[in-house]
Amino acid sequence: MIGNPLTILDEVESSNNYATRLALQGLAHHGHGILARYQSAGKGQRGKTWQGAAGQNIALSVVLDMHGVPLTRNFELSMAIALGVYDFFSHFAGEDTRIKWPNDIYWRDRKAVGILIENTIKGQNWIWAVAGMGINMNQTAFEGEMETKAVSLRQITGQNFDIEPGARLLCTYLEARYQQFLRDPEALMDQYNSVLFRKNETTTLCYLGDDYNCRVLAVDAQGRLWIEGAPVPYFQFGEIQWQIDHHKTT
Repeated sequence: MIGNPLTILDEVESSNNYATRLALQGLAHHGHGILARYQSAGKGQRGKTWQGAAGQNIALSVVLDMHGVPLTRNFELSMAIALGVYDFFSHFAGEDTRIKWPNDIYWRDRKAVGILIENTIKGQNWIWAVAGMGINMNQTAFEGEMETKAVSLRQITGQNFDIEPGARLLCTYLEARYQQFLRDPEALMDQYNSVLFRKNETTTLCYLGDDYNCRVLAVDAQGRLWIEGAPVPYFQFGEIQWQIDHHKTT
């Protein structure tokens, strides 16, 4: 079961790095969760850092044993983790919660969750995946560009949340979606697309330095974002920047 055991650390440089070391040293098995009260060097997508106030948010990494799972299913795993986090966040924040391709969680036009999945691969064999997620829970002040880009559950609901029980509840949602990943990937993809950020809406995407008003259609099992209104029919991860006005929602 994901989250059993759950190791809680007061401080670590990166919960993903810590979880990966445990797995590679044979000290973790499938489902082992690492909850960090503070990360001094939290990691985000494409080499970015993840910053969060100490003790105010969920910074969780879970170890997943991927032996025997084809590496071609790596984006399906990403969808499962994103949906598990979506289930958790939308439970409190409601229907304005969406998954922004590939796996950020947004509430309206603001970022609530970042997810980073790092894989251990030997040859063509998928050995381990470590799924890390940073969830804005009780933080109400953000720095730099995140001041207008980020949002937390406390800002949305006005409530204060207990981090450890929240992390354990999150793990139950992740477990349910992981089982769906194993047994019914088609339903997983349908449900991912049903809550896709800006689906069937026109949004501005920057591609190769030019802005295009694109209609977002769907994401496929290979992780490609299919659109209308650009020189190509789909985008790969890392090819575009979303042009979002974070000032218009609160």
